[in-house]
Amino acid sequence: MGPVGCRRTVQTHPHLGPAGENLAVERLLKASGMAWTILRPTQFASNALMWAASIRGHETVCAPYAETALPTVHPADIAAVARVALTEPGHQGRTYALTGPEPVTARQQVEALASALGRQVPFAEISRRQAHAQMTAVFGAEAADAVLDVTGGDVNDELLMVRDTVSQITGTPARPFRQWASENVRAFR
Repeated sequence: MGPVGCRRTVQTHPHLGPAGENLAVERLLKASGMAWTILRPTQFASNALMWAASIRGHETVCAPYAETALPTVHPADIAAVARVALTEPGHQGRTYALTGPEPVTARQQVEALASALGRQVPFAEISRRQAHAQMTAVFGAEAADAVLDVTGGDVNDELLMVRDTVSQITGTPARPFRQWASENVRAFR
């Protein structure tokens, strides 16, 4: 079996620059002559690590789109699907959209982290403009816009859809965000 790659923005936000880059990679992979399987995961649970310094410092976690619930996927589920796709027959030439088992908001993610820590974690919703200003320094303006769109600024049915792909491929239910929070609590202490 050949490579596994790419992200779900090709499906949810094809107009964004990073999605175009992912689509170009998918096209190159398909044209390469190699056996391929494409995984398109949604927002990673591990993106919450961007709040680790604030949480460790007992500061307020600030995020836009506090009530937008996305089916955040556990990285171990992405790896589990990749393992099956790479080691078992029947996955060549297939494209899989991967999500977590349920939608979860930024506010709920912070609540899950607080529960795992056994303490309160303050949370505040900020505007897109405020978030963009912070993210531009890290990602650049275009990428900051893209990240903000796929985390709640440009919500569409495809972005919000919960899929059972993880359980269909692996035979194991997808892991909820609260499990990721419990498994990774040390990063926030």
